Amino acid sequence: MIAAIKPAGSNTRGLLAYLYGPGRHDEHTDPHIVGGFAMLGMPDPGRDQDATLTQLARHLDEPVQLRNSEFGKKVTDHVWHCPVRAAPEDRRLSDTEWAEIAQRIVEAAGIAPAGDDLGCRWIAVRHADDHIHILATTVREDGRRPRLHDSGVRVGDACRQVETDYGLRQLKKGDRTAGRRPTQAEMHKAERLGWEQTSRDWLQGRIRAAIPHAGSAEELLAYLEADGIAVKPRRGPSGDLFGYAVGRPGDLNNDGEQIFHPGGKIAPDLTLPKLKARLEATVPEEHPTARRDQPATPWHQATDALDTLHTDMADDTHAQARITALGELIEATAQKAPTHLQAELRAASRVFARAQRSQIRAENQAAHSLPMAARDIANTATGPDGSALAALLAALVWAAIVAARWNEAKDHAHQAEAARQTLHHLQVAADQALAPVLDNFATRQPGEQARRPLAHDVRAAIPDHADRILTDPAWPALATVLADAEAGGHEPHQLLKEAAARRELTTARQPAQVLITRIQHTSRNPAPNPRAAAARRRSTMRLVPSGRQAGNQPTKPSMSPADQRRQRR
Repeated sequence: MIAAIKPAGSNTRGLLAYLYGPGRHDEHTDPHIVGGFAMLGMPDPGRDQDATLTQLARHLDEPVQLRNSEFGKKVTDHVWHCPVRAAPEDRRLSDTEWAEIAQRIVEAAGIAPAGDDLGCRWIAVRHADDHIHILATTVREDGRRPRLHDSGVRVGDACRQVETDYGLRQLKKGDRTAGRRPTQAEMHKAERLGWEQTSRDWLQGRIRAAIPHAGSAEELLAYLEADGIAVKPRRGPSGDLFGYAVGRPGDLNNDGEQIFHPGGKIAPDLTLPKLKARLEATVPEEHPTARRDQPATPWHQATDALDTLHTDMADDTHAQARITALGELIEATAQKAPTHLQAELRAASRVFARAQRSQIRAENQAAHSLPMAARDIANTATGPDGSALAALLAALVWAAIVAARWNEAKDHAHQAEAARQTLHHLQVAADQALAPVLDNFATRQPGEQARRPLAHDVRAAIPDHADRILTDPAWPALATVLADAEAGGHEPHQLLKEAAARRELTTARQPAQVLITRIQHTSRNPAPNPRAAAARRRSTMRLVPSGRQAGNQPTKPSMSPADQRRQRR
């Protein structure tokens, strides 16, 4: 059940005309009063043909008019309007039930506190099966104004209790970090102009897309302006930036003037102070895990940066900073990924915007490597190769799991749900990115004899998940990756242990696929070791005809790879 308190109005008669009228977009059927402050003597134009809207408006406005006649300063913002809507799957509530619900909401809001006979006058009008409209005039019978501060939070809590008591769909409790819902006027305007999104939603997407490209608030505004967005900065006498507002091209008021929206009205985390804290906390510093022996691409650096995500989640301020920065990295990846992956990645970025903000203050300096990685990707001119992209997307999948777990542990219900939705989109994109990589490995998978010692390495390095890995359809491809790594000088046993330590496998749907992307990433640099020569010798032996060496000379039977390993060990 959703109760959406509207901005205060001044025309009681005008709002009643809408509630009792035919409806502008949804048809109004049988409008009538189901509850109110005092039903005795209440004129109801929906049930009494002699009652008029003007009579009802005067009845509701009496305390307002009395106060205005006694005080010099008139009250003009006295109309409180709150539609209350049930979920589509909820049962049909009776008029009596809606009246009880309305009573609980006005009590929670402070319009008519329980046991207070001098509260504000209010009515609940029903003109559809699934919702009512509560209208109140916010001057009490004693002439005082009601205390409505934080009324939205209290009303939300009352709705959660109503859902429990009436057996309705259970929604998650709000935490005051959600963005503002589009108003009916905004949605109707977008529909009229043929826009898929309202202006504020559209602007939010543009600002989030610009963040990975900027190193300061000034750079962000310059980027937005270059992107064709109307920008109105607010500066002090010294020229320092104090605030900003942005406008969508073509979004004009009745006078033909550009409509601007302050950043904080677009989303709670897009205020200037919060943007400055994020952007200006990033310092130019080398990634601590960057490889020295081979220049790392931005895609590899981003995967390295994600490896640190789960290492410092005990400190809430650090964890919040890392999750916030994760949103920037997802957005940058969506912008630079191949075209066929962008739809899922952009959907992931949009959804994760809800997961990356909470009431916990972020210590942004603790997460500087992630926004740096996002900026490197956003500003790179070259796209990733298949294996680098697959590794990054697999790391993003794990990061989304970590973010969901942390939010669940902190009882951030909305953020945890958004992280889970993000995980779905990232998983689809990761599967699509890995498919051609797996196909390539499948064409050159090692033979059964060569896979046996690699399977032994799996059982020795990751015994708890060995059966799942070895029965995974991607196991032959993993064997190929391990054989390639071994030929490059790496020890498969050690690579497997490192990969499992960086990404737990319990939540992995296909653990072999997870290990493929991780091992490809960590083994991309050669690392000579005593096993390299033997691996290269085995590769050469497979090219020599069985039983004969070059020059048709007889050869001694060679040891199997497993025997060679046992001898070395």
